Amino acid sequence: MPAHAIVVEKRSDFRWDDPGQRVITVIDYLDHAEELKLRGAKVVNLCRDFDYLSVGYYCSLLAEARRDRVIPTVSTILELDQRAIYKGALAELDQHLRRCLKHVGVTTEVPAVLHVFFGKTEHGDFEDLAEALFDRFRAPLLRLEIATDEKGKRHIAKIHALSPKDVPAELDGLFLAALEAYTQKRWVKPRMKAVPRYDLAILHDPDDNLPPSDAKALAKFVRVGAEMGMDVELITKKDFARLPQFDALFIRETTSIPHHTFRFAKRAEAEGMPVIDDPTSILRCGNKVYLAELLRGNGIKAPHTMIFARNRVDEIEKEFNYPVVLKIPDGSFSRGVKKANNADELAAILKDMFRESQMVLAQEFMFTEYDWRVGIIDRQPLFVCQYFMSKAHWQIVKHEAGGGFSSGAARAWAIDEAPRDVIETALKAANLIGDGLYGVDLKQNADGVHVIEINDNPNIDYGIEDAMLKDELYRRVLRSFQRRIDLRRQAA
Repeated sequence: MPAHAIVVEKRSDFRWDDPGQRVITVIDYLDHAEELKLRGAKVVNLCRDFDYLSVGYYCSLLAEARRDRVIPTVSTILELDQRAIYKGALAELDQHLRRCLKHVGVTTEVPAVLHVFFGKTEHGDFEDLAEALFDRFRAPLLRLEIATDEKGKRHIAKIHALSPKDVPAELDGLFLAALEAYTQKRWVKPRMKAVPRYDLAILHDPDDNLPPSDAKALAKFVRVGAEMGMDVELITKKDFARLPQFDALFIRETTSIPHHTFRFAKRAEAEGMPVIDDPTSILRCGNKVYLAELLRGNGIKAPHTMIFARNRVDEIEKEFNYPVVLKIPDGSFSRGVKKANNADELAAILKDMFRESQMVLAQEFMFTEYDWRVGIIDRQPLFVCQYFMSKAHWQIVKHEAGGGFSSGAARAWAIDEAPRDVIETALKAANLIGDGLYGVDLKQNADGVHVIEINDNPNIDYGIEDAMLKDELYRRVLRSFQRRIDLRRQAA
C-alpha cells in the first residue's frame, strides 16, 4: 500500500507527536520527491496558504501531475477560494444543517462555527453535516460558519480551509483521531451529481481581440448545429445565472483560473452538464509547471525545463545557455513568456515574474521557423496546422505596446499527410490530460519531436484550422457534445 505523506510549510507547523505517517516540508515534496521515494504516495496537504500559485497550491498541483493521491485537490482549493463557485453547494449543505437542527433540543445552543477535520467535528449533533461537507469538499481541515438570516433561519454563510496552526489546542485530540482514521481508509473521490439539460451554450467574449474562435467560426457552429438538430446559442459572462438552462457548455474564451471562464466551467460541472473546457483540463493545461512535470514523468520529449523558486535562481545559468526562455505558470497566446539573452535581462525578467508567481519555469530555447499544432478531440486528431513565427520575432504571436499584436502565417495539413511522429506524440501528450478538446504545440528538429504546450482551448478559426475539413470539423466537435449529452441522459 502506498505510504502517506503529510506535507507542511514548516516542520514546526505539525506541533503534534509522530502520527505514524511521514511529515515532510513542502519544499522537500516539490524538490526531492524522487530521493524521498514518494511516488504513488497519498498526500495530505496541510500547507498554511492555498492561494492561487502559492506553494500550497503547487503542492497539490504537482501531486496530481505525479499521479499521487492528494487532498485537497487543486479543483477543491480553487472552489473553496471563490465563493461564487462553492455557493451552489450551500443549498444542499443547508438541508443537512436543517436535519441536524431537528434532532437537537430547543435549548441546545447552535454553534456559530464548526471545525471539520477529515469529516469529523467537535459537535456530535452535527456529524451528518460534517460528513456531507467533507464529502463535497475533500479538504483536511475546514471551518464552517453558521449565520442567522433576517427571518431567524440558520444557514451556512462561509467555508474556509484551515492550516494546522489554525487548529485550536482544545481540539488536538479530535484532529489526531480524525487524521488516524482517515489515513487508514481507502480513498475515494467525492460524488458528482448529474443533471440532464437540452441545448448547447457557447461562451464567448465579443470584445476579445484574440479569441480562440473568430466571429465567422462561431457563426459556423451555430449554423452547423441547426443542421444537426442542436440549438446552439452564443452567451457571454453576463449569462452565468442562465447556465443551468442549457444541456452543455462550450467555452470559446481564453480560459484561466482566476477568471469567469473557470467559474462557468465549475458551475457546468456541478450541474452535471458536459463542458469543454472542463475545469480539470483548464487547471492542468493552464499551468506550465504542471505540464512540465507531467511530460517529464511520462517520458515525453520536451525542451529541457526546470522549475525554480526565488531561492534557486542562481542555478539557471548552471543549467542553461543563453538565450533562455522564462515562463510564468499560467499564460496564453505567448503572454507571460520572455526570452533572456544575458544575465541582466534574466534578473529583470525574473524580478517581474516573481511578483506574480512563487514558481517560474526556465526552458531551453529551441528556435524553429514554425510550430506544429495538432487539434485533438475525444482522443482522436481533429486538425493539423503549422504556425509560423511572427515577422522578425521568435514567437508566433508578438505582443505590442498598448495591447496590439501581430502573428505569423498558418498552413493547414490533412491529417494523413502530416508527419506520423508529430501526430502520435501529440496524442500521447493530450491523452494524459483527458478526452476533451486540446491543441498540442510541438517543435520538430534533428533531435525529434518535442512538446511545447498542451492548450485546453485551441484556436478554431474560419479558414485556418477548418481549412481541410470545412464544415465537417464543426460537425465533429458538435457530435462530441451530442455523445456526451446522450451518455448523461442514459446515466440519469
